[in-house]
Amino acid sequence: MRILKFIGFILLISLLTVLTQVGGIILALSYPVFWVIKKKIKKTAFRRLLYTTSFFIIYIFFTFFIIPSVAKYFGRTSLPLYSKTIKPLNLMTCILNRHYVRPNLKNSITSVANKVSKKHPNTIVSYLDANFPFYNGFPLLPHLSHNDGKKLDIAFLYKNKFGKEVNNTAPSFMGYGVYEEPRKGEYNMPKNCNDKGFWQYDILQKFVPQRNKTKMIFDEDRTKDLIKLLVKEPTTSKIFIEPHLKTRMNLQSSKIRFHGCRAVRHDDHIHLQIK
Repeated sequence: MRILKFIGFILLISLLTVLTQVGGIILALSYPVFWVIKKKIKKTAFRRLLYTTSFFIIYIFFTFFIIPSVAKYFGRTSLPLYSKTIKPLNLMTCILNRHYVRPNLKNSITSVANKVSKKHPNTIVSYLDANFPFYNGFPLLPHLSHNDGKKLDIAFLYKNKFGKEVNNTAPSFMGYGVYEEPRKGEYNMPKNCNDKGFWQYDILQKFVPQRNKTKMIFDEDRTKDLIKLLVKEPTTSKIFIEPHLKTRMNLQSSKIRFHGCRAVRHDDHIHLQIK
């Protein structure tokens, strides 16, 4: 029984580490509190509830009050949790510590968000996955390259079915997996990649609910302006979107590239990468 508990403990630490980078360490640091609870509380169900609650409180405390300060020593800074022009599409991005970038990337995206909001009043740039707070090379799964503080995914901008601009929302709750499909006459890279055997290319749409796909309209004008401003940033190295959207929005910059069939589709978000 003790061996099973130990194996379960190791698996839980591993899962928390994969998901949040720091969750496993915080769980280990929480054990003195668990020990006190074990000594004081006799009822098993109540004790387990206190274990979970205390870990959650400790985790949130570390996530929002300790880790941001420590991350600075690793050349990372957290993106804003809330501002008038930029915020996470989903709060879980921040709770899972997936919102860290290099300071110059934070400055660039903040500047761009302010400019977009100035041109399109009340527009909010919503970010998706960025990077973990510590160490270059630590993988931010399922991404292939978000491991050095230089990458950031940004949600497209949308209108509702009545044509009104909407902000800080997307057809998918996570920002990924509901695609702006190629139109008739546009080059269909997703089909090309699938035909070549890259099964993972559009796998997200098999798991992400599609019920909002017809309720939200891709806002071509605002998204185009957002990308053009990202291109103008001196720090910008690469921007990944699907080729059919680059053509549709008449975007000419050599910084806007195809990401390759080994990745996943990029007609649901913008991938920004700095030098």
